[in-house]
Amino acid sequence: MRLLRSTVLAITSAAVLAGCADTGLRDLKSDSSGPDEFQVQTVKPLQQPTGLTALPVPTPGGANLVDQRPIDDANTALGGRAAGSPNGPIPGSDGAIVTYASRFGVAPDIRQSLAEEDAQFRKNRGRFTRIRIVPVDLYNKVYDGFALNPFEVADSFRRAGVKTPSSPP
Repeated sequence: MRLLRSTVLAITSAAVLAGCADTGLRDLKSDSSGPDEFQVQTVKPLQQPTGLTALPVPTPGGANLVDQRPIDDANTALGGRAAGSPNGPIPGSDGAIVTYASRFGVAPDIRQSLAEEDAQFRKNRGRFTRIRIVPVDLYNKVYDGFALNPFEVADSFRRAGVKTPSSPP
């Protein structure tokens, strides 16, 4: 009887704690006006400068040395250099790829237009999704048609004669 009581208590505790999970990363109905990227934010590790004279002049509201700069970090990781300003001039070494990537035009409001199109798509796909007794994870249901099967894609590339790496079993 004692074992049964402790087992029931453990299962009940696990069920109660599972209900407290944060599903914000997969919740398609965000109530906030900000982007979800800020739900999890990491900072770079603190480093002791070689000399205190090498530090930049403090500016109120300015950037810190430990602030994330994802565009600069991506540029550096891909072999480029950190621009410092996202609206700065394009380096001459990147001119060819920028020209090639923008050959069909550049939409300056791409984020806003994609957000509006995605909201309309989700609205059209989920006419009765607002009528729920319990919250349901709708992410996989809404975007299931857009998921790629990596094995089918690899096979189609192989049939086309493209060399592809072997897939894991």
